This record gives sequence, structure tokens and C-alpha cells, in this order.
Amino acid sequence: MGKHQKRISVPRSWQISKKSNKWITATRPGPHNKNQSVPLAVVLRDMLGIVNNRAEAKRILSKGKVQVDGIVRKDLRFPVGLMDVISIPETNVSYRVLFDNKGRLVLKQLDGIEKIKLCRINNKTYVKGGKVQLNLNDGTNILGSNDYNTKDSVVLSLPDKEIVKHIAYKEGNLAMIVGGGHTGELGTIRAINKVSSSKSNKVSISGKSDFDTIEDYVFVVGETEPEINIGGDVV
Repeated sequence: MGKHQKRISVPRSWQISKKSNKWITATRPGPHNKNQSVPLAVVLRDMLGIVNNRAEAKRILSKGKVQVDGIVRKDLRFPVGLMDVISIPETNVSYRVLFDNKGRLVLKQLDGIEKIKLCRINNKTYVKGGKVQLNLNDGTNILGSNDYNTKDSVVLSLPDKEIVKHIAYKEGNLAMIVGGGHTGELGTIRAINKVSSSKSNKVSISGKSDFDTIEDYVFVVGETEPEINIGGDVV
């Protein structure tokens, strides 16, 4: 994979101008899917506007001034995606990566340096010793137990990523929609309809309106209120 790609070919999730320049920094393979992540260089220059060019972004990152989930990242191409927390300790500000209603990645500004993160359990595997490993949506793998199920969510402390709270994927809990025509909306899980075929299970959501979506688009964020600060103004 090259270090650059043409702007015109970037994923739809990138909220950038596609005609200002021909080339733009490409994401490096990492914790998030290429189509649902954006490189740090683009975050600093095109989304936050705190640098004017790639060279300035490289200088800031090389000095360790930017953290992702509490860990200093110096790679211009490091991919950040849904629910990641980008912090700049020097200015005491953090941003959470979310989707807007058009499926584009946006930054929601938080107060101070954020110390928790929400992740969804995408899969469970068994590792040496019969222990249960939870495979999270941001590429993190942590040890858990059979008390956790796929599609459940966990609140993690940052930067150590220890489980602070477990939120079950069940009827009555609050969810954020992360795909399809209702991307970015919050709603209560009204019903989970199991499908006896290879198709995805259907989930009925009550929010601004009632609608159905597929299970893969449902990200549980709390019981009656979000367990995380979902941020203020979109940057």
C-alpha cells in the first residue's frame, strides 16, 4: 500500500475536500477498517486545521503532542476510527471520533483529557489455557469471560484499557446506529428479531422515529443514557 492516494478515491467516510489537491496521505493498515478510518495527518490538517501541511503535522507528532486512546502516536498514517479518543494534552482538549448522519467520520469536542472509551465486542475466541478473549471493534483484544457476549459493549479506561463497565446488547438499552440510512442516530432497542438464515438479525429501534436495521449497525452505548460523553460541537 502506498503512502499516498488520490483524493478523488478516498472513502466516503472522510469529510474532506476532494478537489483542492490531487494527492492525500493514505491510512496504514491498523486497528480499523480502511473504509471507516482516517489517518492522523488528515485529522490534524483537514479536520482540526491545527497545521497547514503534512510537514507541520509530522513535526507535531514527532514531538509526542498527540495521543490516541491515551497513547502517544507519531505515525502520520496511523488510522483512527469510530469511538477513538484523540487528545492534545498541551491544550487540555480531547475529541471523540463518531459518525454524522451521512456516514462521515467527525470529531466531537470533549472537555479536558478523556479517560474512558466505549468499544463493542465483535467476536470472542478461546486462547491458551481455555481463557476467553474479547475481540473489540478497535482491534483491541482483552481477556474476559463468558459473561460477555458478542454485540455487547464495554467501557474501557484509558490508556490501560481495563474494563470499567459492561453494557449488554439487549432490548431496552440505548444504542447508536453506525451504518445504513439512520447512521449517527441514538435510539432504544425495542426488539431483536432472530433470523433463521445466513442474513443478519433485524433490530427494531425507537428514537426520533421507529425503524428497523441490521444487527451489525447497532452499537450499544448505555442503558438509558450514554455511558460516555458523546461530545459537543462537531469539528
